[in-house]
Amino acid sequence: MSTHGIGIKDAFRANGGAPVEYRRVYVWELPVRVYHWINAVALVLLCVTGYLIGAPIRAFYAAEAYQQYWFGWVRFIHFLAAFVYVFNFLARLYWGFVGNKYSSWRAFFPLKPAQRQEIVDVVKADVLETKLHGPISTGHNALAGVIYFGTFLAFVFQTITGFALYSSMSNSWLPRMFTWVVPLMGGDFGVRFWHHTSLWFFVVFVIIHVYLAFYHDYIEGRGTVSSIIGGWKFDRVEKGDK
Repeated sequence: MSTHGIGIKDAFRANGGAPVEYRRVYVWELPVRVYHWINAVALVLLCVTGYLIGAPIRAFYAAEAYQQYWFGWVRFIHFLAAFVYVFNFLARLYWGFVGNKYSSWRAFFPLKPAQRQEIVDVVKADVLETKLHGPISTGHNALAGVIYFGTFLAFVFQTITGFALYSSMSNSWLPRMFTWVVPLMGGDFGVRFWHHTSLWFFVVFVIIHVYLAFYHDYIEGRGTVSSIIGGWKFDRVEKGDK
């Protein structure tokens, strides 16, 4: 019976207590890891500052309003993080065509029957918990790939609506490219509503993403969390792989 789809501890027991051999696999290349951490920082800044812009807190200071600029700094950080996030995202799109197979754009689409079956198995293991362990992919599993593609679409939506809101107060060519979005969505109110509402998608995504990263790291024991820092994972050596 193949034990490729179970964690290290379970594989050890399934192997009759004999040592289980694993090999190091270089999965996440440096550009992917740099993208991940830049994106993580930018996304947190965007969510925090975006929330404050949509629901500003009351700040009590002895100084007059014209002597303080805290809300201006909130807006500046939001706009700066937005530009960093957009160009970082474009770099990741480029790397999806020139990087290794784990970072390829093909990893985000379940084009093969095995990938579609993997989605079912991962749902049974991680969501329904009707299966002890789902299959273990070296890179992203098929379900994660589909979800990440969904986040890419959400990124694009936030970028378009964000620059559309910014276009009314900027003469820069990039925001001005999205002036057509405002009348299409019924004015500034409609754009602002959907832009702020979509913020909660990313808040929920970040919570689930961090939880599942540590969950799989504990269950599988193959370096899921450390791989996004060093790039390496551990993959079970099956018979015939040597």
